[in-house]
Amino acid sequence: MTLMRAREIIAEQLGFGSGYNRNAVRLLLGEIQREHGRAAADGLILEFKLESRFGLKPGTDFSRVGR
Repeated sequence: MTLMRAREIIAEQLGFGSGYNRNAVRLLLGEIQREHGRAAADGLILEFKLESRFGLKPGTDFSRVGR
């Protein structure tokens, strides 16, 4: 998955804002982390302020989410 597509999906999920959407974003971050590295996932967390919105913190290992 490209980082641009990940941004599009995260923006959509933030529009809904439920617990299910938090899990969807966690799954997405796991895929991004596996393909592009932790720095890319951390960048998305900071860009979309996911720590304050969903409690997702930079530096978290999402690589095993969904596996």
